[in-house]
Amino acid sequence: MLLEVTRERFASEVLDQVGPVLVDFWGPRCVPCLALLPAVEDIAERYAGKLKVVKVNAAENRRLCIDQKVFSLPTLLFYGGGKEIKRLAGEVSAEDLLEMVRELVNNSPAEHSEGGEQ
Repeated sequence: MLLEVTRERFASEVLDQVGPVLVDFWGPRCVPCLALLPAVEDIAERYAGKLKVVKVNAAENRRLCIDQKVFSLPTLLFYGGGKEIKRLAGEVSAEDLLEMVRELVNNSPAEHSEGGEQ
């Protein structure tokens, strides 16, 4: 189960983190979001200790979506050292997401990967 982050906890759970963080902005009625969820959960398990993965329910956190300039779902934001590094939005495949995660984790200055990918 992924950690659900709200506007009140976004800074402490995402922006204040030293290592890489993936934030999944999703919606309960967003079919592409729900289809991508198993891939996001798999990434969270596969990269545990190297990548923090959290989710934000956009329907319940509209102000946070506006603050982060999230205007479509799904949107996945990648943070490193408290700054947004990359984003994927709209039609996102599991393969696109995994490729972006590999790049993010392997280029992370905080904790360098030792090649735990398969």
